[in-house]
Amino acid sequence: MSCAARARRLDESAEIIVLERGAHVSFANCGLPYFVGGEITDPRALLVQTPASLRAALALDVRPGNEVISVDADAHTVTVRSADGVEQIAYDALVLSPGASAFVPPIPGVDSPRVRTLRTVEDALALRVKVTAGARRAVVLGAGFIGIEAAEALAAQGLDVSVVELAPQPLPPVEPELAWLVSEELRALGIDLRVGVAATSIHHGPDADTVVLADGTELRADLIVMSVGVRPDTKIFEEAGVACERGAMIVDTHGRTNVPDVWAVGDATLSIDAVTGTRRPVALAGPANRAGRLVADDIIRPETAREIPQPVGTAIVRVGSLTAALTGANRMALDGAGIGCRTLHLHANQHAGYFPGASQIHLVVHIDPGTGRLLGAQAVGTEGVDKRIDVLATAIRAGMSVDELIDLDLAYSPPYGQAKDAVNLTGMVGENVLNGTLKLWYAEDLDDVLDDALILDVRRHDEWVTGHVPGALHIPHTELRGRIDEVREQAAGRPVRVMCASGVRSAIAHRVVTQAGMDSASLSGGILTLRATLGGRASDVLDTESVLQGA
Repeated sequence: MSCAARARRLDESAEIIVLERGAHVSFANCGLPYFVGGEITDPRALLVQTPASLRAALALDVRPGNEVISVDADAHTVTVRSADGVEQIAYDALVLSPGASAFVPPIPGVDSPRVRTLRTVEDALALRVKVTAGARRAVVLGAGFIGIEAAEALAAQGLDVSVVELAPQPLPPVEPELAWLVSEELRALGIDLRVGVAATSIHHGPDADTVVLADGTELRADLIVMSVGVRPDTKIFEEAGVACERGAMIVDTHGRTNVPDVWAVGDATLSIDAVTGTRRPVALAGPANRAGRLVADDIIRPETAREIPQPVGTAIVRVGSLTAALTGANRMALDGAGIGCRTLHLHANQHAGYFPGASQIHLVVHIDPGTGRLLGAQAVGTEGVDKRIDVLATAIRAGMSVDELIDLDLAYSPPYGQAKDAVNLTGMVGENVLNGTLKLWYAEDLDDVLDDALILDVRRHDEWVTGHVPGALHIPHTELRGRIDEVREQAAGRPVRVMCASGVRSAIAHRVVTQAGMDSASLSGGILTLRATLGGRASDVLDTESVLQGA
């Protein structure tokens, strides 16, 4: 629709036909979970435009219920099936935007009427009917963005909800140390989270179904939401000669396919990741809408049309009181592309600490270890996450290096931010890492550090007793300068690995230890990141009983 609307604005004389297989031509699919959960109460609010409104405003010939069943590229025609029969329509320019269809795994019993996907208005209406009719137990298969939104919505309606995810964590693209915070929030919402396990079958019953998991667990369900991924819906276009890779249509920088006069946009096209260069579909609304506009430019005004930019994959989701967001590449994508990175962990407040309601934004930022170029960022917090991720997404698009974040002139007032915003602080930490002022060690390296180094914990005593690494030397950072000989004695020539709550005080202590002539490094993100990295193991690994030397 963004392509059709833009084409009309550029050419009042063009004949523009929009063919839509479904009943709705422009609906807010991102709003569907919130309708199921009752936050959006009127289903009409989901309909952004109708054929009548589009005809009145833009003189578009929009035809819902018209399914394209074949394309003849040589004859420049499409064959369309509707309630009125089958017809052929000629085209001068053809734009393909079939989107993606929900993937339904071939497990026994998946044909149950209690199983629904959540991709269309009809899906949302059917789920809402089940909720209002008294459904009490729901199982959501898949803990991606849509699955999490659906689980939150159903839990808010009072259902007992179980979420099943094959990956070892919810929101698989999110870094594990942040995904743990999401896991804890889901459990706080009363959601039964089961990760690292697959559903193997669905047994139909007269009153409810039973979802059987690979570990033998059986989950009773009045409704089951299938949200395990999507697949590009491109079969008929591939049969017409459109080149595809892994089911997604290959397009150039203007959205042109290999077939003359045929363009493609959206979830069913192959994109090139702006950071890693990986070729993959990007199923996000923003890039699809913007690409549609640019394709219209290439059709109507090719001499001035801008290229479709490579996506950085910015996405955001609400999880109870938390917001989780990401942009750019994550650690797994960078490793897969053979791109080295340094990772920064920060836990900065979203606004001035002295102003009521201050809360932490948990940030993970990946940078190029040589140039400092920003490669990716993720954040979880109760407030201010969207603002920081949007700034970092802009910085990644601009090709900025981490130290350039220091100089960003961001809005500041105590209710909204800090004089040193979380983004500015990211730049300061990154610059220190790049120039060697700050050396980091990481939570995932704890076992190696315990074998080879002295851990120096510089938190206060009241923090220390709530949980510390066994064998660590405890010296509050305010006492460190006067007790530096204790560190040297305990280290006995070993490296010193410093830690505190979030990484601020340990960075100060690291400078003291380093300038005293010892090999030192500061724990990235402090014990907040360590606890999140350990996840469910934290209570087994950290000691809350013994008070060791220096306490």
